[in-house]
Amino acid sequence: MSYSLETLEYEKLLQLVSRNAQTPMGEDRFAGLRPLTSKADIERQLSAISETIRLNEEKQVSWSFSGLQDPGDAVTILRIRNATLEPNLLLEVSRICSQALFVRSSIQPEKDFSPVLWQVVENIPPALLAAIEKINKKLLPGGAIDDSASPELASIRREINAQRARLTKSLEAVMRNSSGAIQDEIVTVRNERFVIPVKADFRGKVGGVAHGFSSSGATVFIEPLEAIEANNELQNLKGKEEREIARILFALTEELREQLPAVESAVEAVAELDFVKAKVEFARKFKAIVPEISDDETLEFVDARHPLLEENLRKSSPPYKGGEAAFSADWVVLSSAKDQVGSDIVPTSFTLTKQKSVMIISGANAGGKTVVLKTAGLLSLMAISGLPVPAKEARIPFYRSILADIGDHQSLSANLSTFSSHMSNIAGMMRECSPPSLVLLDEAGTGTDPEEGSALGVAIVDYFRRVCHAQVIASTHYRGLKIYAANDENVINASVEFNEKTLQPTYRLLLGLAGASSGIEIARRFGILPDVIHTARENLDISAQEAEDYLRKLQTETTLAEDLRIALEEERETVAMKYANLEFEAGKKEKERRKQFENELAQTIDDFDRQSKAFIKSLEDKALKNKLDKERVSRKAELNRAVLSKVQSPKSKVAAWQAETRPVGSVSGEGNIAVGSHVITSFGNIGVVEKMDKEVAEVLVGGMRLREKLANLQPVTETADFPESRAEKLQNQAKSANLRLDAEDANAELNLIGQTTADAEYEIDRFLDEAYLASLPRVRIIHGFGTGALKNFVHHFLKSHPHIEKFSFAPQDQGGHGATIAELKQ
Repeated sequence: MSYSLETLEYEKLLQLVSRNAQTPMGEDRFAGLRPLTSKADIERQLSAISETIRLNEEKQVSWSFSGLQDPGDAVTILRIRNATLEPNLLLEVSRICSQALFVRSSIQPEKDFSPVLWQVVENIPPALLAAIEKINKKLLPGGAIDDSASPELASIRREINAQRARLTKSLEAVMRNSSGAIQDEIVTVRNERFVIPVKADFRGKVGGVAHGFSSSGATVFIEPLEAIEANNELQNLKGKEEREIARILFALTEELREQLPAVESAVEAVAELDFVKAKVEFARKFKAIVPEISDDETLEFVDARHPLLEENLRKSSPPYKGGEAAFSADWVVLSSAKDQVGSDIVPTSFTLTKQKSVMIISGANAGGKTVVLKTAGLLSLMAISGLPVPAKEARIPFYRSILADIGDHQSLSANLSTFSSHMSNIAGMMRECSPPSLVLLDEAGTGTDPEEGSALGVAIVDYFRRVCHAQVIASTHYRGLKIYAANDENVINASVEFNEKTLQPTYRLLLGLAGASSGIEIARRFGILPDVIHTARENLDISAQEAEDYLRKLQTETTLAEDLRIALEEERETVAMKYANLEFEAGKKEKERRKQFENELAQTIDDFDRQSKAFIKSLEDKALKNKLDKERVSRKAELNRAVLSKVQSPKSKVAAWQAETRPVGSVSGEGNIAVGSHVITSFGNIGVVEKMDKEVAEVLVGGMRLREKLANLQPVTETADFPESRAEKLQNQAKSANLRLDAEDANAELNLIGQTTADAEYEIDRFLDEAYLASLPRVRIIHGFGTGALKNFVHHFLKSHPHIEKFSFAPQDQGGHGATIAELKQ
């Protein structure tokens, strides 16, 4: 395997991505990262990125390792028998192990959702927590040993404090007795022994051991004879304290040493998770996606962007420092193009396949040709290194070699000219190329006679294509390569767009046609004197000028056609959206009208009921009153049935469906209904009669049993052409018809915002029952963001509901985490 890492600035890319690492171990992973040699390893690395993004977005699981140091020294000491860790190293190990255990506990409930991440933390034993808790209990955050680390240490420190108090009291008494000789009545410490400050002139008046002078020489620090024994005792106690601390540290180190494999697993897991999190953070900042590693050698980019160029555009500090190195010129011009094309980089889209494996890019100088080559090469390297790529979509083969000849490699010390350096580099590429391979050639054949260079460029491209079976992207100004692309249907002709009105490149890659170089115009734009430009135009070969003019005209017409296509597409979408809005508004008005009609009918019935009650109440004949009251109840029931029939009219809609399905089986209201008969319920569903009790039947519809009056059931008479499979088909047709029937009345959306969980429980249950009877495939429940209480209640309710197959958060364009999509059992 061979890769042009330096040419494609792979190391700079790794430095850019590694800025997102939070630990030294994570940074080291990026420093040593190279294209992976196994497709399984690539897919594992990419899956880890995808799982981390999903855990964060859908499960709100994330981790941070900010402030952690590299525990390499501590782990090395743990491998040495009887060696003791210092408190700060113990705390470093403790912090890393604590973070690793925390991430393990966060990932474990979602291990089926994130199997790759679970493999990273699975080998960290929970038993490690006991050793970590001992360290945290006995060591303070600053590294000091807590008094409660052991009973012996607590006792020694109490004795030390008592001895200090006695010693201080004794020295204060000495100072009071010799107040005239004392410089300041302050007990101080010199050479770890308590002393008093005595004026140098009165040194002889206080007996004891001198421990030095002040900087001015005016004060001598004396340890009085009375304090020598007490100081000695204090030093003995301090020695005991140090020995006890050493014993505690050794015991803690031994605890960790027994868990050394677990500690190493924790350190490895933290390094790997920080490595993955840095990739995810890079993807977030650069709007990168996880690429797909294609099996059919398809290289596809949709809106791909060069990350280093994008970073420089963000900083508004292009890296060009003079010279004519390829890519630098494109980089500078693209950087200056922000004023014309906006603050965002101009993305690139193209596709290469196993059949159409070559793309020849022509067009204006400094128009972005080299940027396309470097973008394709670097993003391909990123993908096979397990990194996200800045694009909307990306499919990249598992390349065994990515080779590039870009830039001027001339060297005086190596006696290489521009042309010879290119040929030397390309010769090496031919030796190293192994399929599947991506070959990038900038200005193939440049640096020599144009005719020879053009012929050589065609031969080089064709060799990589036919002999090496490589995918090739080459930039050129030679007509020979443009004709080569035009005459072969398996070679893509492409160009970078040049705006004839503004005389500026737009940096868009146009597929399907060659482009004019516009070298003279570019030279004029970069400041070449007008006289020189005029002379160049006069000396230009007429046929070459005509060819350039033709290519320019063709490019302009193609651009106009593309702009017209985009405008028509946008207009079509606008009309479709407008029509959809009108249809929605019409349906909304129809529902409002029907609701108003229902309310008016209900009000009329209520008025009838109220007036009839008042009239009956005024009668004195009890027999007549009872008779009229029964009549009132009967008439009210008839009115209610009539209203329901007119408003819902399920029978008429089912009848229309029956007319469509009658060739398969006949529906008759006069047939006899028995156990096992197929019938149509009042809801329009086909079911099977399981039990009968006088005038009521129990009907199995799907997985639900209904009790219906026999008068409301319609038998389905099966003919000889109506086998069981056809019955199932009819039932499915009935369900779909019922879906159309009820979809007009049953709303597929429930808004719970502003409701309490108690109110929401009733609303959800009622809503799901109606949706299930209407055979809706899925519904949306809007609960909003808020504190999350309503969202959690909705999810808890849906988990145990018998009608629900599964549920998840809505897509971003349908409410995201503020709504839930529930799929109903069918």
